[in-house]
Amino acid sequence: MSEQLPSREQALRLLHQSRCLRNVIKHCEAVAELAVEIAKTCREKGLDVNLELVEIGALLHDIGRSKTHSVHHAIIGAEIAKSYGLPEPVISIIKRHVGGGITVSEARKLGWPRDVYVPTTLEEKIVSYADKLIEGSHRVPIETTIKKFSKELPPSAIARIWRLHEEMLNLIGDCECLP
Repeated sequence: MSEQLPSREQALRLLHQSRCLRNVIKHCEAVAELAVEIAKTCREKGLDVNLELVEIGALLHDIGRSKTHSVHHAIIGAEIAKSYGLPEPVISIIKRHVGGGITVSEARKLGWPRDVYVPTTLEEKIVSYADKLIEGSHRVPIETTIKKFSKELPPSAIARIWRLHEEMLNLIGDCECLP
C-alpha cells in the first residue's frame, strides 16, 4: 500500500472511476472545501494538522456511495480505497466519517469487521464534522443536520454528533467558515 497521497485530480478521477454520481462528487468537493477551511483555522490556532490529508480524505470520504447510499457506504468505501492502494490515513477517514462515529456494538449489529469506526485523529474529526455541515453541496448549520439525523438515529448517536460539534468549536472558535 502506498503512503503517498493522491493529488486532488487523482482523487477526483478515482471518484469518477468508481462510478460515483455527479451529485456525490459535488458533495465531496463541498465537504473538502469546508474541511480545508476548518483545517487552516486549526493550523492558525497552532494545531498540527495535515491539510493535504484533510483535502484528499474529504474528497474520497463518500467513494462507497458508488455502491450504496446506506450507512454501509463507509465500510464499502474503505474496501474500495484499499483496492486502489490508498494510504491507511485516507482509508481511516473514509471508514470513520459516518455520523459522529460508529461504536463497537453498533458496528457489530451492522455486521462490520471488528475495527475502530469513531474518528480519532484531528484530520478524521475535521472531515467527519465538515460532512455534517454539508447537505448536498450546500453548507447548513449543525442544527439542520441534527434535526434530520434525529429521525433516523438513536439518541446516543445524536449525542456523539453534538460532542464532535462541541469539540470542533472548542478547537476553532467562531470560525467564519461555519454556516
